[in-house]
Amino acid sequence: MNRLTSIFKLLSDETRLRMLVLLYQEELCVCQLSGILDAPQPRVSQNLAKFRDLDLVTDVRSEKYVYYSLKRDNKTLMRILDDITSEMDSQPRLLLDRRGLADKEIYLAQCGDKCGI
Repeated sequence: MNRLTSIFKLLSDETRLRMLVLLYQEELCVCQLSGILDAPQPRVSQNLAKFRDLDLVTDVRSEKYVYYSLKRDNKTLMRILDDITSEMDSQPRLLLDRRGLADKEIYLAQCGDKCGI
């Protein structure tokens, strides 16, 4: 129950919820998340650390970047994110974030070595 409570606390923060929805859609690095969310990279990294502590994300190192993706084994979280994304048309902020995914390569190019290993 404690882990579930911690997950709901994470979801209560808009930025963290937006991050989880983005990671639900595809894997991204810190600078891509930062660009899409228009959030400082340290804040994004801190939130990713919280996700990692709860074993919600995994990271894969590719060349000079670290990509994060959502672990799909938490069925409760997956159902919640399924519901959220199915209602995305009524969530303007989440729609903008999804459009921001189209610019993910631009954010990666602007990143340089900031997301590096």
